[in-house]
Amino acid sequence: MRTTDIVTCVFALFTALAVKGQGTFQNLNFELANPISAGNPGNPYQVTFSTALPYWSGSIGGTPVSTVLLNSFDLGAASIDVFGPGWNSENPGLLAGNYTLFLQSGAGPGGVGMLNTSISQNGTIPVGTGSLIFTTWSWPSVNSAFSVSFAGNDLSVFALSSGQLPSGQDYTEYGANLEGYAGQTGQLEFTSLFTGAPSWTEFDDITFSPNDVPEPSALGLILISVVAFAVRRWRPTA
Repeated sequence: MRTTDIVTCVFALFTALAVKGQGTFQNLNFELANPISAGNPGNPYQVTFSTALPYWSGSIGGTPVSTVLLNSFDLGAASIDVFGPGWNSENPGLLAGNYTLFLQSGAGPGGVGMLNTSISQNGTIPVGTGSLIFTTWSWPSVNSAFSVSFAGNDLSVFALSSGQLPSGQDYTEYGANLEGYAGQTGQLEFTSLFTGAPSWTEFDDITFSPNDVPEPSALGLILISVVAFAVRRWRPTA
């Protein structure tokens, strides 16, 4: 089989993995946001959590939060942020649609302690689901620290592809195995982990797929690298 044919098959596989089905989970692409100011005159970027991330709950260091930052983020503090219309930056920038979630692990209130940040939602995994597919951007880009869990169990997560959007925003698509969880009800949680240093991770386009996510073979990793390099080299002209 020619290299071009193999690459085409890789792309076809990734497209097949993106079959959507939400079960009882809602707002998996964060597009239901309708942010309302939290009324904090000292921080005009602060909005209520329930209006920025409907159906989700959030915590910093295990403590529930009621506000998030809209179109803003903190360079050192643990924070949950949402980027939306009017946000024109990249890395971090919008990954898809009008809104993207940004989790930052880092310093706690007053600079005390180093904390993880999480969002979670209770729901039922659709029957027939094999995996969870989602898009991220992370910093540091090497050994980025985040985890995904369901019903208290850490999921095995594998990189599927990476590239760069026309906006210049980098991204990586991941798959998490859900084998054995289809039809079960529990808490789905995404966490930015502090592992000796702050970690930033954007999440978007979370979908359930009927396909399992196999551990990548050596050939698969090479092909993904080739595709990612080609995407980065190709930039649309104005």
